[in-house]
Amino acid sequence: MKLPREFYRQDGISLAKALLGKVLVHHTAEGVTKGIIVETESYMGVIDAAAHSYKGKKDGRCNIQYNEGGYAYIYMIYGMYYCMNIVANEKDVPEVVLLRALEPLEGLSLMEQRRKTSKRKALLSGPGKLCQAMGIGKDNYGTDLCEDKLYVEDLAEAIDFEIEVSKRINIDYAGEARDYLWRFTIKDNPYVSVKMKTPS
Repeated sequence: MKLPREFYRQDGISLAKALLGKVLVHHTAEGVTKGIIVETESYMGVIDAAAHSYKGKKDGRCNIQYNEGGYAYIYMIYGMYYCMNIVANEKDVPEVVLLRALEPLEGLSLMEQRRKTSKRKALLSGPGKLCQAMGIGKDNYGTDLCEDKLYVEDLAEAIDFEIEVSKRINIDYAGEARDYLWRFTIKDNPYVSVKMKTPS
């Protein structure tokens, strides 16, 4: 079942946890792809130095973050890879959840074609890889996830899992925010992008 608007109206940290074990679905002319969300990160808007909307920033790409929850915030990194975020919370509260990794569920051959690899664990293990495999790009910016093209649904049979909490990835520029424990993964899932470091 497709998730309703109300699901997305929770704060960015709660939403990042709640999205784990849900299924991202994308309908394209090439076919349908689906993956189970196994890794997320919260970006908490005006209070978060790692967030694009830090201190209330409102430029062109940030505008969609100020909508109510349930819209796609897509941006490009390194001039070549897209990343997909899901807008959280209520209107004018610019919190988002970055989707960092999926476990492939449907449309595997299409994902392999797009990624030019048959290594299943490498298909969706990172935000750029995820978008490439799922066919997500700039045209998906602002997509309403309550419609029928790009959306999140419940898994047919819910799975039990433990959530691991850790620091977010590649945000060393963000001062003390780089140490916030706002990355969430399904424990022991082989499809996460970066494995948890075990204490020595």
